[in-house]
Amino acid sequence: MSLILLAADAADTVASVNPADLSIAHLVSQADPVVKAVLVILVIFSVWCWTVMFEKFGAMIKANAAAARLEDTLESGTLEDMINYSDKHQVSTIIAAGNAEWREGSGEHEHEALHEVRDRIERAMRLELSNETRRLNKRLPFLATVGSSAPFIGLFGTVWGIMNTFTGIAAAHDTSLATVAPGIAEALIATGIGLAAAIPSIMAYNSLATNLSRYTGRLNTAVGIYAGRISKRFAPAARA
Repeated sequence: MSLILLAADAADTVASVNPADLSIAHLVSQADPVVKAVLVILVIFSVWCWTVMFEKFGAMIKANAAAARLEDTLESGTLEDMINYSDKHQVSTIIAAGNAEWREGSGEHEHEALHEVRDRIERAMRLELSNETRRLNKRLPFLATVGSSAPFIGLFGTVWGIMNTFTGIAAAHDTSLATVAPGIAEALIATGIGLAAAIPSIMAYNSLATNLSRYTGRLNTAVGIYAGRISKRFAPAARA
């Protein structure tokens, strides 16, 4: 029992002589310049990722709502409704491309078969669909890049910080916990921030990529249905 009390008194004495402030703010302020640079990079990546995430999730919500309106029009509307289809979302440009090809291309292909009319209209609509997909996919790969690289960037900061800690221990000839703990804690902050940046990024990327794939599939189906319906009707130029 006396040995335990002596050990506790010795620990209190060391703590009073070498008090260690292990708050995150203090550790970051006392960090090595290289570790600080790593932390700044990771914070910038994290802020940028959250900005992209909010933007893309908002864009996907609007896109799915527009796809639902288009599907409702296809299901319950008439062909005239589709020919005059209008929507504030960019999805309307896909229908507009098909309608333009239907109206303007018929005069140049008066003797084409029905499946050729459909293929021509569908091709024009799918070209516009690819533009819509590229628009939604813009900046999405950045999330995957941060998700895969941020842990290693943080690990680099951790390794650098631990190396500096061991160098300081060797120079001071002091292996007490009060000397080792701040340096180790400072180094581990980089790994923690790296993971904090990577985990939301990779989760958001997987979710957004899945939603984008489903959205593209819905529009591909709508394009096929509409091209099949409108190709059976003579265009104004063909009647003339």
